Amino acid sequence: MFETDALRLLVTVAETGSFTGAATRLNYTQSAVSRRIAALEQQAGGPLFERLPRGVRLNPAGQALHRHAVDVLDRLSRAEQELTVIHAGHGGMLRVGAFATANISLVPEALRRFGHTSPDVEIVAVEGRSGTLMRHLTEGALDLAVVSDYPSGLPSADGITTEVLLEDELLVALRRDHPLAGSGAIGLRDLRDEAWIQDTYGDRPTMLADACARAGFTPRKIIRIAEWTGKFGYAAAGLGVALVPSLAAWAVPPAVALCRLDDPALRRTVHLALPATPLPAALNLRDALHDTIS
Repeated sequence: MFETDALRLLVTVAETGSFTGAATRLNYTQSAVSRRIAALEQQAGGPLFERLPRGVRLNPAGQALHRHAVDVLDRLSRAEQELTVIHAGHGGMLRVGAFATANISLVPEALRRFGHTSPDVEIVAVEGRSGTLMRHLTEGALDLAVVSDYPSGLPSADGITTEVLLEDELLVALRRDHPLAGSGAIGLRDLRDEAWIQDTYGDRPTMLADACARAGFTPRKIIRIAEWTGKFGYAAAGLGVALVPSLAAWAVPPAVALCRLDDPALRRTVHLALPATPLPAALNLRDALHDTIS
């Protein structure tokens, strides 16, 4: 492996045409330049310069190494510039994760705001469950994630810090002509005979299971649907009811009504998760997220 300082010296000697000129430009002594070029030639396996009565010039081997040296030094210079931009928060890539309903309006609006102030930052968006996103943060595959404690609590991850973004009320989705759809706040017990459209239930504690237990009943049937479009479709067909976070209200189809429930504990907390040493661009997006909900 050739050291970058040695390659830089090779290029400078070639540009100035002499060891003396290179020494002056780089603030070395001439003897130091001679020693370092001799060491480089030994490492390269043979002479790199023709020694002339006045000065030096590259021989074929030196010309070959010079081409690579110029390329390497140029790449390193561009890398240094790119890193400077990234550390200033003005460029580079930012990998952003979010759970599904955060991607309906919250995250897109924050990214729109962020794009106005940081147009040169490339966003790579990833959607996933909160547990998966937290794991990706731990593995270094994400730079920021929007996660929540719904339905089974906020996953923990080593080396990841979290802060609360907002409290998101959980509503119930009913077919629009359901008898309870226009009755104001609904008692959860009034829905005890309904089938519930829920991704997870029974295999671990969930907010729905806890709320039903507080209301004194167990759902008669659970329809396991994972995606929100499917949940809305089943609710619109009158096949069941579903808990829906208010963040998802914008995406609810016309055939579905959202109603409030009388259990104040039915809400989730949305968190922002960051690695211990976040990128400046991630901190800028954090500010855009807070601005979006303020």
